[in-house]
Amino acid sequence: MNSPLAGRRVLVTGAAGRIGSVTTRHLTELGSLVTALTIVEDPELKADRVIVGDTRSEDDVAAALADVDLVVHLAALAHPSAGTPYDVYSTNVVSTFNVLAQAGALGVKRAVVASSINAFGVPFNPHGIRPAYYPLDEKIPSDVADWYSLSKQNDENTCRMAWRQWGIDVVSFRFPHVNSADVLQRMADGHAKNPAAGVREGWSYLDTRDAARAIELGLTASLSGAHTFFVAADTTNAPYETEILLDAFAPGVPRLRRFVGREVPMDLTAARTVLGFQAQYELDLPTHELEI
Repeated sequence: MNSPLAGRRVLVTGAAGRIGSVTTRHLTELGSLVTALTIVEDPELKADRVIVGDTRSEDDVAAALADVDLVVHLAALAHPSAGTPYDVYSTNVVSTFNVLAQAGALGVKRAVVASSINAFGVPFNPHGIRPAYYPLDEKIPSDVADWYSLSKQNDENTCRMAWRQWGIDVVSFRFPHVNSADVLQRMADGHAKNPAAGVREGWSYLDTRDAARAIELGLTASLSGAHTFFVAADTTNAPYETEILLDAFAPGVPRLRRFVGREVPMDLTAARTVLGFQAQYELDLPTHELEI
């Protein structure tokens, strides 16, 4: 069966990035005509059309949106240390506004946007706080104290504004750490030695191939409005039982339910029921006794 994306022109911003390059290839393999907008040249990009440009530029984005049916906006500075606070915040919020405002005004019907698990502020918070509860979900209270997390929170606000103003349906993904299988394995090795490092993200992760699949579903799902979804693998990237990890590193944090084995303490219900998404690529980790 042909993909509903076959023959449709999709703009992917940040196309040379970690998620962008895999997504560009995935959409191309589905038969999409991909316009790749990238700030750096990448001869390996699997795209029908490549534009080297800046998502903050009105002219560059206008050129990239020519004849586009759907938008995937991934371009961002993806860490508080990826530039100065001004550069990180301004790059991210201006890029998202510029892409969605122009796409909406042109009548593009659907966009998928990379938000981040950091939109609720806790993972990068400098005060050593814990989430309000587990499992993490889309309604969890936020506590933002860094410019990157603020930019992702305001990107989600921009998505809601764009839908209300222009009627463009937008799916935002609160991605956890997303990477290739080998890098994720190295992170898991680190969490085996220092499991406390993952507590504020709930030891969540996602393979880049699963991120691309989630984006595909975000482009094709039957929905309207501006929606935000947590997506992650079903299991954690630490080789210990989740309940034991939470007992050790978040003993005072309420749990809304219990967790079985290495089940990730993140509520993935919305992504499953609305989008039909479930991760296919998980780390094959043994389960060890936790020694504190």
